[in-house]
Amino acid sequence: MKPSLAKGTRDFSAEEVIKRRYIIGRLQNNFELFGFQPLETPSFENLSTLTGKYGEEGDRLIFKILNSGNYLDKIADEELGLKNIQSITPQISEKALRYDLTVPFARYVAMNHGQLNFPFKRYQIQPVWRADRPQKGRFREFYQCDADAVGSTSLWQEVELVQLYVKSFADLGIPVKIHLNNRKILSGLAEYAAIADRLVDFTVALDKLDKIGKDGVEKELRAKGISEEAIEKLGFLFENLSENEVLFCLNQCFETVEIGRKGIEELTFVLEQCKALGLSDEVVVDLTLARGLDYYTGAIFEVKAQGVEMGSIGGGGRYDNLTEVFGVKNMPGIGISFGLDRICLVMEELGLFPESSSCKTEYLFANYGEAEALEAAKIIARLRAKGVACELYPESAKLKKQFAYADKKGIPYLVFLGEEELKTQSLTVKDLATGEQRTLTIEEFVV
Repeated sequence: MKPSLAKGTRDFSAEEVIKRRYIIGRLQNNFELFGFQPLETPSFENLSTLTGKYGEEGDRLIFKILNSGNYLDKIADEELGLKNIQSITPQISEKALRYDLTVPFARYVAMNHGQLNFPFKRYQIQPVWRADRPQKGRFREFYQCDADAVGSTSLWQEVELVQLYVKSFADLGIPVKIHLNNRKILSGLAEYAAIADRLVDFTVALDKLDKIGKDGVEKELRAKGISEEAIEKLGFLFENLSENEVLFCLNQCFETVEIGRKGIEELTFVLEQCKALGLSDEVVVDLTLARGLDYYTGAIFEVKAQGVEMGSIGGGGRYDNLTEVFGVKNMPGIGISFGLDRICLVMEELGLFPESSSCKTEYLFANYGEAEALEAAKIIARLRAKGVACELYPESAKLKKQFAYADKKGIPYLVFLGEEELKTQSLTVKDLATGEQRTLTIEEFVV
């Protein structure tokens, strides 16, 4: 059978892995500069841990793991014949691959809150899985790089995460805009339009604006039974308004809507502090930003790269009630995520990876035979002890073949240690780019 990859997954070559490590290294450095500590959780969780945390659409994208053994044995033929997925799934699948890193983090906090020091700040860099339709920049297996803080309601946490975003993308050289909204504002808008009971339908549709446009969003709202009057009331959301005009419209809408006024208050605080810190150019108020996940309760973020056609490369928000589903109340939290795969695509498209990000072998020692190879191996060991990347060609093949290996691997120098060099305790180093050669004693070369 011809081998193939599962849809939505990829192999990563050495060059690609090195680029990804370059990004991860800078993110990890910034996470720790901001006081976040590392954490890792299992690749799969109990299905009950994940279900119901991402909304109806998110739940459909969870990869379920079939129970081992004859998982259909306990299901009656009659029930099986009904093909009721909601009824059958819990009986044949008890585990699932994690959909994101936030819910496993909340589960971890709920299980360990008695031992944690609050506010607890953690970062996590691990793969997640979603049964989504693969497309450019969207994969079924991908890495998330998250930073979360739990145990504080202070809005300075929001400001700090904006700073973390700005510094991290500046370090990577990616020009970005950080789109900012607040779920309380969206709840207020739903109340203002008399569709408070359809908040989830409203936010799910609004979250698709980038994909299906204004007409598509309005069509979906109508399909969900939302009235023309409500859609008309919310029409200003799709207009190109300035920040001041946005806030003016919201204040008019929320004269009698308390939750909406609270959202404006929180949004204004974050905006004012960001301006005071010199971050106003990077932050954009975006009322159409909804972040379809149900667990957000306050500020929501989305990061978009400038100058490239790509979806968001980061996002997150406040989720003050998430640990309650695990039996732990009064545990406010906020977190952001960096989309490693999309960041990598953006940097490739914009040519932002430095040449030094590729880790190359510096010296290849030619293999002339067993005796020469042993002496070369001794020198290689001394060089590696000094942190110099080098290797020995494994066979005493023709030099043409050894040259070709060095060329294809991008190794800049070939070292010759043959019978004559052994007699004089010297070696010859050839620069494969210029063709220049120089002969040194072994001690001169190693030092």
